[in-house]
Amino acid sequence: MQVKDILSAITTYREDRGWTEYQLAERSGLPQSTISSWYRKNMVPTIPSLEKICMAFGITLSQLFAEEDSPVSLTDSQRELLKRWSRLSEEQQAVVFALIDKM
Repeated sequence: MQVKDILSAITTYREDRGWTEYQLAERSGLPQSTISSWYRKNMVPTIPSLEKICMAFGITLSQLFAEEDSPVSLTDSQRELLKRWSRLSEEQQAVVFALIDKM
């Protein structure tokens, strides 16, 4: 059994959202230098750091660690929705919720 490369997973989630490392740092509340050092030193982030990263992405830890064939998988349209959602500001997200509530 092979352990999932967590840094690659973080990079994929970040790039899917069109975020820079700096934007991930802002959204997760972690210092950008911490995130950069993970890659420079090929370090595995701590669980509390991973929890902050997951909160920024709007995913769970199990989703972060899930393999492609895991039962925790999204359809293509769900992935696209999350990708677009993550690009919205909090104010824009509130507008979308208000629209959905009116439907």
